[in-house]
Amino acid sequence: MIMAIDWTILDKIQSMLSSGFMDWLMPRITMLGNAGAIWIVIGVVLLISKKHRKIGFLVLVGLLLGLIIGNGILKNLVARPRPCWLDTEFNMLISVPKDYSFPSGHTQASVIAATIITLYRKEWGWIVIPLAAGIAFSRLYLYVHFPTDVLGGAVLGVIIGMATYYAGNRIISAFIAKKQNRGEIL
Repeated sequence: MIMAIDWTILDKIQSMLSSGFMDWLMPRITMLGNAGAIWIVIGVVLLISKKHRKIGFLVLVGLLLGLIIGNGILKNLVARPRPCWLDTEFNMLISVPKDYSFPSGHTQASVIAATIITLYRKEWGWIVIPLAAGIAFSRLYLYVHFPTDVLGGAVLGVIIGMATYYAGNRIISAFIAKKQNRGEIL
């Protein structure tokens, strides 16, 4: 039942949205999410800024946790084939990924970073949430993930992002308070 819905959604995306412009745009959008690249860059830029260092650190920690949990554990545990592995007639616009499909790592990394950044500064959500959604959608358009892979990546991304943000803030605040009590931080 769920697989039938997944295939129907993928087919609808192709029949309704496929165009030369989308075929040009989607590989470029998905490339931003390759290995979490855009989110790592954003995390490092925030880390460099003294004012936003803590949030940059939390974004990078969240991405690392997502890599371990999603790509390292869940993908291999679930071992779900990708749509492009099952339907080899589809005209691929990017190279066929070698790892398993569930959860979508691009989506998971994007949602982790977007969640942490938006919890830190709500107004930044207007930038990072559409970017994360675009990267997630590109995975469907490019036929490398099923909708439930993207949904699973998004749910996992919110959980990891929120846990990293709230637990990380507590740990960092306790660490700073301890240093201040010792007189190590003025």
